[in-house]
Amino acid sequence: MTGFGSAEQGGCRVEIRSLNQRFLDIYIKAPSFLNQHEMTFRNVIRDRFSRGKFDVSISLSGEATAGLKLNKEVAGRIFNALRSVQEEFAIPGQIDINSIANFHDMFMEQDVSYDIEEIRRVFGDAVDNLFAMRDREGQLLVEEISRIVGVLGAMNDEMKARSAQAAPEAAARLKERLMSLVDNQEIDPARLHQEIAVLAGKSDITEEIARFDCHIQQFREVLGSDGIIGRKLDFLVQELNREVNTMSSKSVDYKVSKLAVDMKTEIEKIREQVQNLQ
Repeated sequence: MTGFGSAEQGGCRVEIRSLNQRFLDIYIKAPSFLNQHEMTFRNVIRDRFSRGKFDVSISLSGEATAGLKLNKEVAGRIFNALRSVQEEFAIPGQIDINSIANFHDMFMEQDVSYDIEEIRRVFGDAVDNLFAMRDREGQLLVEEISRIVGVLGAMNDEMKARSAQAAPEAAARLKERLMSLVDNQEIDPARLHQEIAVLAGKSDITEEIARFDCHIQQFREVLGSDGIIGRKLDFLVQELNREVNTMSSKSVDYKVSKLAVDMKTEIEKIREQVQNLQ
């Protein structure tokens, strides 16, 4: 689910952007001296969100500034090592500040004045603002998904009515075909009933319709519940699709098959929206 949250205080600014993603992925850009606190920031996001791609930016300025701290002992050892190499190999030239400048990472450190508790509070405020924005979007998504679920429920009722009507029509077509094959001669009623029963058994979708109704009811219950619902809805979408596929494969009626295609189209709409819910 997309969203943006930010907060700023005491020279610290935090911005968090989130994008739709099935799993949880967190990228944090912050000054290097905050690397030791990165796991804390990650856990704050994990506690509030279960899916999405999060880009986090933490910047310090003003009251929270960085200076330089020199480790003179390390700088001295570097200088002595360079002079020893020069003497041993009779290397001409003079060793000066420029000679050891390339080793600055080894003896120069950032000396930063900052309040980590203050940064954590600002980070928490940014997460709260992001959560509020995603929550508003989530409510709109739930309303749209509920509307589509209602459409699917009505389609399944239509499927139930059509299926009941299709069975005797299929039996009549079978009888007509058999009569044409035997040139309108008398057909053994027992054999006819047997063939009709076999056809009815193969094309009966009563169980699939009932299970589809059950999944629709579960879908509505999950949508009305609190907490993490995205993965539950993912599973129910798969079950809905499975039932419709079975209806379509068993059907011998054109209208039932067409209705099954329309139902799969609506299910795909739900699948796309569910990916945005956590």
